Amino acid sequence: MDADKKDEVYSDFYDCVNMQPKELEEWLDTEESKSVGDSDSGESTGHKSGRRIVEIKNTKKADLTDSQYDHMQKVVGYVHRHLAQEPSGDIEDSDWRYSLMNWGHDPLK
Repeated sequence: MDADKKDEVYSDFYDCVNMQPKELEEWLDTEESKSVGDSDSGESTGHKSGRRIVEIKNTKKADLTDSQYDHMQKVVGYVHRHLAQEPSGDIEDSDWRYSLMNWGHDPLK
């Protein structure tokens, strides 16, 4: 990934991920967070992603690895796809919102 693409991914990631690391860590500790998503190994893909997002947000831009940029790109894609599937009605206590929050995006913000 070239420098221009990394800048684009970085910007998109920070536009999509609207939860701060501490806020996301606290969310990931809740039963609601653990109740959504697919899980083969006991932890859902979104929950693992949330832990990785905390790590990325706690890393200086200059120190980000290619693997972290790849994950940032994955997060942006997931958030955009999931936002397009917004259910009707109250979303505050919905699995849809909880899944997005595992990926660092709270649609109520």
